[in-house]
Amino acid sequence: MMVEAGPAGADVEGAAALEPPVALVPPEPWCYDTAGAMWRPRVNVAEEARRVEPSDAEVAAELAHGRELPSWFTPARVGAELARLRPARTRRGLTLLFTGLSGSGKSTIAQRVREGVTRAGRTVTLLDGDVVRLMLSKGLTFSREDREMNVRRIGYVASEITRHGGVVVCAPIAPYARSRAEVRAMVEEFGDFFLVHVATPLEVCEARDRKGLYARARAGEIPEFTGISDPYEEPTDADMVIDTAGEGPHESAARVLAALREGGWLPEKEL
Repeated sequence: MMVEAGPAGADVEGAAALEPPVALVPPEPWCYDTAGAMWRPRVNVAEEARRVEPSDAEVAAELAHGRELPSWFTPARVGAELARLRPARTRRGLTLLFTGLSGSGKSTIAQRVREGVTRAGRTVTLLDGDVVRLMLSKGLTFSREDREMNVRRIGYVASEITRHGGVVVCAPIAPYARSRAEVRAMVEEFGDFFLVHVATPLEVCEARDRKGLYARARAGEIPEFTGISDPYEEPTDADMVIDTAGEGPHESAARVLAALREGGWLPEKEL
């Protein structure tokens, strides 16, 4: 069959086949009309009666806080199923990982946060870096490989507690991004993960030096000491950043607890 060519040699028959049979008209936006109790085109609804469909993020936030989705948006049975699949954060396990240099104040803040979580009525476990080194990771050195193993062990224990709906507060130095990412992945398989970077500057941490560790590291007595002879890889994915050079541990802990309440992990009021 001969095909007629256009002026530029185009396939006229093929080009015609690509043209839509009717003009495409973009749909006009709809909204819920509270006055008429029905969905209608937005232009036909008075502004004070409009209810715009919530975004995915807004739906997730409502579920996270344990709030019932409005009946005008979704049937009650659908809302109940969504709540079952995505329970409120007060019923989900949570791991808080505080990371920072030695002397940054993370252990003190973590202790106060643990006390606040307990007052809020949630079951909480504190995994402090020094205690973990003594009870869980005894025998490990301070080589990079062993440090990552130490953090990985903390992550495993935290993920198990999270899986059973508990809250875990961890306060290791956790200097390497890779091991922190591994902990996040382990925990988020079962629950939620919240990373707090206690970003107190090195000179402030070294000036405190309550244990004399920085002085010994400067003297070469402690090899591979984070911040002196071994790097600290600052998080780029922290959910919260704290600098204790400008505020006390009580204020820092209060800010963390406020963030947890705002995020739905703690009830708005203490028991």
